[in-house]
Formats: sequence, C-alpha cells, structure tokens
Amino acid sequence: MKMNKKLFLGVLSLGVALGTAQAQDEYTRKADSVLALMTLEEKIGQINLPAAGDITTGQAESANIAEKIKDGKVGGLFNLKGAEKIRDVQRVAMEESRLKIPLLFGMDVIHGYETVFPIPLGISSSWDMGLIEKTARIAAEEASADGISWTFSPMTDISRDPRWGRVSEGSGEDPYLGSKIAKAMVKGYQGDDLSDPQTIMATVKHFALYGAPEAGRDYHSVDMSRQKMYNEYFPPYKAAIEAGVGSVMTAFNDVDGIPASGNKWLMTEVLRNQWGFDGFVVTDYTAINEMIDHGMGDLQTVSAMALNAGVEMDMVGEGFLTTLEKSLEEGKVTQEQIDNAARLILIAKFRLGLFDDPYRYSDPERAKSEVFTPEKRQISRELASQTFVLLKNEDNLLPLKKEGKIALVGPMANNRKNMTGTWSVAGRHDESVSLLDGLKNALGDQAEIVTARGANVAVDSLLESRISIFGKDTERDPRPDENLIAEALEISKDADVIIAAMGESAEMSGEASSMTNIELQKNQRELLKALKGTGKPVVMVLFTGRPLAIKWEEENVPAILNVWFAGSEAGDAISDALFGDVNPSGKLTATFPQNVGQVPIYYNHKNTGRPLGEGEWFQKFRSNYLDVSNEPLYPFGFGLSYTTFEYGDINLSKTSLQGNETLEITIDVTNSGEYDGAEVVQLYIRDMVASITRPVKELKGFEKIQLAAGETKTVTFELTTEDLKFYNNEIEHIWEPGEFQIMVGGNSRDVKSKMITWEE
Repeated sequence: MKMNKKLFLGVLSLGVALGTAQAQDEYTRKADSVLALMTLEEKIGQINLPAAGDITTGQAESANIAEKIKDGKVGGLFNLKGAEKIRDVQRVAMEESRLKIPLLFGMDVIHGYETVFPIPLGISSSWDMGLIEKTARIAAEEASADGISWTFSPMTDISRDPRWGRVSEGSGEDPYLGSKIAKAMVKGYQGDDLSDPQTIMATVKHFALYGAPEAGRDYHSVDMSRQKMYNEYFPPYKAAIEAGVGSVMTAFNDVDGIPASGNKWLMTEVLRNQWGFDGFVVTDYTAINEMIDHGMGDLQTVSAMALNAGVEMDMVGEGFLTTLEKSLEEGKVTQEQIDNAARLILIAKFRLGLFDDPYRYSDPERAKSEVFTPEKRQISRELASQTFVLLKNEDNLLPLKKEGKIALVGPMANNRKNMTGTWSVAGRHDESVSLLDGLKNALGDQAEIVTARGANVAVDSLLESRISIFGKDTERDPRPDENLIAEALEISKDADVIIAAMGESAEMSGEASSMTNIELQKNQRELLKALKGTGKPVVMVLFTGRPLAIKWEEENVPAILNVWFAGSEAGDAISDALFGDVNPSGKLTATFPQNVGQVPIYYNHKNTGRPLGEGEWFQKFRSNYLDVSNEPLYPFGFGLSYTTFEYGDINLSKTSLQGNETLEITIDVTNSGEYDGAEVVQLYIRDMVASITRPVKELKGFEKIQLAAGETKTVTFELTTEDLKFYNNEIEHIWEPGEFQIMVGGNSRDVKSKMITWEE
C-alpha cells in the first residue's frame, strides 16, 4: 500500500514532535530534580545574567563576579571570550558553589565569530538559504570551540526605515524572506541536536517590533495595529519559534504602551499560548531597569512586572536578584513563577549537555585548530562575494581588466579595522583584508596601483569620534579637505580607472547609530565630483550598513558596487567581483530611497484611495510628492549582473482554482549575456479584493538559479491557499476567495503578471 506523501509527512512530523516532547519531558524531570535541592536564593540566581566584566585567564577567583558565582547567584555570563578564561570561570561554579550547577556562557555572535562574514543585511542579499545556514554553522563551530554555548542571534526585526542603525543587523523589510532566513539561521546555530558540542543555542530577537521605532531613532516608541503586527512584523519571530529556537530576547521598545519586557500579552499570550514556545525569555541589556524610565515604577515594581509577564532571565540589571525575594514575601510574584523561570534555565543547560560535561564548550586545543582557520577564511571570502549588489554598470565598465594603472581613493580604501562591520565583537579586526590588500593580491605585477585617502569618512570630526569605537578607528586625516582631494587628483591623473571606496564606516550603523542624513557625507561627494571631473571612468565601491540615498551618485557615477561590510576577507572578495572572477548576484532586501523624505519606503505597501498611476508623476489630488516621484532609487529585490537575463511568459497550470488545489507557475529564464551568472527569480502575488486592505505586492517565493551564458532554465513555483492567508481584523488567519494577480520577475518592480481566480 502506497502512503499519500502529505499523510506520510504528517505522520513523520507527528513522530518528530512526539520525540521532541518526550525529550523535553526528560529534561523537565531532570531540571525538577535539581530544583528540589535549591534554596530560593539559588533559584533566583539561576535567572540572573550579569556581564563578565574584565576577567582574565587565571584570575577568575579574584574577579568581582566570583563571589556571586560561589553563592549560586549567577545563572550565566556573557561576552567573556576565550576557552581558557571560560574554563576558569566554569571551574568556580563547579568546584566552589554549593550545588555545582554549570553556567551558561553567551556572546553576541551575530555574523561570525573570529571568522567574520558580511553583516546580516548583506548576508540576506544573497537570497541563498544554504549559504546563510552555513555562515551560522561555521559561527557555531568556532564559538563553541572557544567556550560559547549561547548566541544572541538571529535578529529578525523587520525594518523599513534606513535611519535606524540596526537595519544592518537584520534581513530587511520583507516578512516572507525574513522568515526563511530566521529558520536558516536557527538551523545553522542549533543543528539537529543541541547536545552536539559544535552547536550553540540561538536567541531570536528583539521581541517585538523593535525595527519600527518612531523617527528611526533607536529604542524609541513603537505604535502599530495588531493586524499589522501579525501580518508584517511577527512572521520572522514565529518562524524562529517553529524552527525550535532555544531562547527569545525582549525588545527595548513599548508595545501598546507597555514595554516589551513587561508585556504579558507578548511574552505569555502570543509567545507561549499562541505559538507554543517552550524555551526561556531573556531581556536585552538592562531592559528591566529601563522600564523605570518608561514610567512603569521602581526597580521592585518593574522586576515583578517582567516576571509576571513571562520573562525568565534578567540581563545585567539584577532587578530579579535584588527584589524578587521581597516581592515574593509581599505577594507580588509567586513561588511557582520563580520555580518555572529557574526550571527553564536548567532545562536549557541540560539540553546543551552542560550537566554531562560543564567544560564541553571550552576546549583550548579545539579552539586552536578550529577558529579563524585558512579554510574558514576562504569560505568567508567565497560567501561574501555572493552578497554584493551591483547597482549600476554603465557601458559595462565592470568587470575591470587586470592591467594598466588603477587609482584607489577614498576613506575606506585602506582600513582593515572597518571591514567586519558592526556587531563583530569577536572578530580580529587588524587581520581583516582591506580593499587595498585585496587589489594587490588580485593584481600582483599585472597592473599598477596608486592610492590616496581623498576624504575622511565625514567632515565633522565630532561625528567621526562617535563612530571610531569598538576597535574600529576611522583613522581620520587631520589635513584640510581640499588637500586630501588635491592629493587624490594628483595620483589619479595618469590612471586608466579610478576605484572610489566610499560610504559609511563600520560603526555608522548598528545599535544606537541612527542617522537623519542617509546621503553620502558631503566631503565624500565633493571628492566624487572632483574625480568625475577628471573624465576618467569611476567605479564606486559602496560600504554601507543601511540603504543610502545616493541619487546624485546614481546619476553621475558610471558604476556602483554595493559591498555592505563584507567581513574578514572583504578586500579579496571585493576584488574577485571587481575583476570578474565572481559575477555579482546579490539582490536588495531593503529599498533604497531617492531621499530621506520618502522614508519609510518599502515595496509591499498598501494602496490608497487616490493612487498615482504606474510610472506617473505628478497629479494634483493624488498620493504623491511635489518635488520627487514615488519611486524608490533601487527597489526591493533589485540587483544587476555582468550578464543579462530575459524572462519568458508566465505559464499557469490553471487560471481558475478551487479550495485546496495547487497552482503551478512556470517561467523560462535565459542568460542572454556573455558571462555565466546567477539570478534570483522572485514570485509575488496581490490579493485584489479582501475584507481588509492588502499590499500591492507580497513576496511568496524565490529561487536562485545558476545559468551559463546562453542557457535557459525553467523555474517552477507552487501556490496553495496557505500562501493566500492573512490575519484579518479579528486576528483570524484566513484566506478569502477572489481574484489574484501573479507576478514573476528579477525584482519587485520589473515583473510579468497574469490574473487568476480562486474560489472556495
């Protein structure tokens, strides 16, 4: 008897779920056996997560935190780096505390450990889930070898405002793509078994809505409807939960007027009751204490509020440690809540195998052989080149020939320390490959390279001082701007081509790095104008952690390659792309505006009752601007190649469907150019009539295909009614029959389309 495929998969899923539940029950029994031995003070200690401070190898005993560890007042530490240091601290817990409960050791392993990959926004631009999972897998291998068992990644916050600095740390503006990436990252970090010492526990953050602060200002208030939360901002968090993520981190912002760390609707109703999350919730850095400034009460009040909401671990603030015992006496929290919080931390430690071997993640010999190896660095180089987005290539200026005289100018031309981008806390910044290094490696004696700085990162020295942090100095040149430009022009006068390394430095984006001006800094633009005035071809290599408003550059610079911050091997990877050893295939996951006044701008917006006709501007009494069109500078999904791709007509298996039928969509894609290349074929839909307003486009599928020059491939997508579902105003997840537009193309703007009807 042949079992139906869907039935087989259902039975298989049920078996996996039952196995997981049985394992969880076993962990719970083990945790409860430990819990029965613990005092109240020790239980509260398990839910306390202080920062490690400046503990050095051999000094764990004398560190300030040591006494608290001995007294059972610490459940874990974070941002302590190095297998030897972590072994020393773990030894204090295992040899000098009463119950000898192992500690968790966490770190912000965001886009690599010592081998750093491109920033997350860059990685997302690969649209390659296998590649993305691989970056997390390598990060887990390195971090776990060096003592880390827990990372505060992935960040899955949807963001549509490039003023917000942490857009660099996420996957862009789209909930469908963001959900796919969230699952890939969790799988990469955690693998199939958390007790495998080469895996680490992941944390999805920041729950919830952190990427939508008013005015794009970090930590600011967030206000949106429940319907928008569920349809547009919640999906990536939920996807991480479905992927089995071990922990969830709270956001700094308020939701419905209640700070996330004290929001019971978020932490209990949504996370636990609706989504079935069974791990633990940790706050962000001092987030409980910060509820005082939100106006929620004193430290005792907000600490009780967080525990009551469903938070299990307090990062740094020690509100739990210092107030919960009193709150228990006063009836503001219950013993059951404290026990449950401690239980979930203990379960995580059992899942990670720490009770079996507390030192399994701190093997100095393994660290020596597995961290920052030549093999991993080579992988970083190969993966980085898949994330670059070719924004412009007038007259096929790129790829460059490995000959003649090449002038390299700009503030990012020779700065190793800034190649790894923001949130690369474990990276070896001094050992990164700069763009100048990469060009020299690529060219050898085939071409001459001349170089000059040409401009500082910014005119404002105070601004530059704010971003020369975390070991990533911008190396400001004290000479006047005109002198720097003159030097660049002098070395460029005999050059065949000029490469301008421009844009942001690493810490111009990231946490607490919001910007109101997202154009290229004035002095950098003046340098570009001067270089253009030479009449020589100019290639702008754009370093950035956010979408920038580079309308002047688009109109005046013949070639623009956006390289984000490409990681440890940045210079070599960029050179691979510039000289055509790799054909750029990245596609934007966040819209680039024409100017900051268009923000927020994103592809999957809703229509108005007075929409502007496609391709039109300006009409009075229509939804548009007087001074600029509605169109973005570069749309979501956009990215050029050294070759060209032609799309055939959309073929549909049916144009009229009913109920649980499947729609098959096929399209031929041809590489019509002279280079082999990769294309991300994107599927969008539009629900034409619904009970609530729906977006003008929604991404529902994509496939990255490799095509040799002249080759044609047929790409197939399948749609079911599951793909048509949305949350209505009653927060019911439904689909509604009617007419739908099917769109396929190489970006969200340039698509072919057909109409279908789908009835119940």
